[in-house]
Formats: sequence, structure tokens, C-alpha cells
Amino acid sequence: MSNFRGAQNKAHPKKTNTIMTGIIVLQILFISMQIWFLFGALNNALEGNIFFATTTFVGSLLMAIASFAVLRYLPEPLKKRFTNAPRKKGSKDQQ
Repeated sequence: MSNFRGAQNKAHPKKTNTIMTGIIVLQILFISMQIWFLFGALNNALEGNIFFATTTFVGSLLMAIASFAVLRYLPEPLKKRFTNAPRKKGSKDQQ
């Protein structure tokens, strides 16, 4: 039985690029929402509305946890499988 990481490593590079694009979009979404929460919390904290500031802090914390959880699905770097470089004369492979 294979796991997610094993299947992901065997996937075609275009599928890996699609996964990377999705992760990047999610990270941008999470960070932009955290910035929006930051502005809302600062504005309301300055006005004395501490309940809203606390609520946005909890929301921002949940967004940070979600963004770290998404990083688990990052694919490993692609490795070269075949090289067409000429071998040097006298190397151990040719002996």
C-alpha cells in the first residue's frame, strides 16, 4: 500500500507543478487573510473593542496553523534520472 508521499514522488512533473501552484495560491490566500485580520485587529484594539481583536487573533492563529499544515504537501525536488554527459576516460565506470 502506498502513501501520499510515495505517489507524489512518482507523479508526472506536470502534476507536481499543479500541486505546487495550488500550494502557492493557498499560501497567498492565507497570508492575505492574516494581513486583513491584522488591520482589523489593530483598528478595533485602538478603538477599545478588545473582543474583536481577540477574535481576529484566534482567526489569524488558525490561518497560521493551516498554512504550516499545507506545507506538508510540498513535493520533493525533481531529480535527474538520465544524464547524457560523456564519461571521462579512465573513470571507474568504464573499467
